[in-house]
Amino acid sequence: MEKRKIRVAAAVIENEGVYFAAQRGGGAYKDGWEFPGGKIEAGESPAEAAVREIAEEFGAEIEAGPEIAVIVTEYPEYFVELHVLLCGLKRGPLNLREHEDSRWLKPAEIDSVAWLPADRKAVEELKKLWKKWDAIPWD
Repeated sequence: MEKRKIRVAAAVIENEGVYFAAQRGGGAYKDGWEFPGGKIEAGESPAEAAVREIAEEFGAEIEAGPEIAVIVTEYPEYFVELHVLLCGLKRGPLNLREHEDSRWLKPAEIDSVAWLPADRKAVEELKKLWKKWDAIPWD
């Protein structure tokens, strides 16, 4: 049987030099950390999906910026095609509705949580950008 592919948008939300991470509150990957987002619906762009999902899951408004990576990760049940977008917080706060915890992480703290496999790859892409920019404070 062929595994299905799920297209997902992940919002890497930056606000004043820190990045938002959320801990899943349920499902097969409960307790894993992720850049929040969700499934891309038919006819929806990754940016539209990210904005919609953050509004639904956190009651906040973000501005979706550039897509920094498309990451395909195989899980036991399916493949995830993760569209990773840099985003800014337009209106907050980010209230937990589905997640059990969240943290705003400085770049130096980005490895302090147990990222889900696809999100771990997104972190590596983000680190590449930071090195390119060479303007992120690491303290």
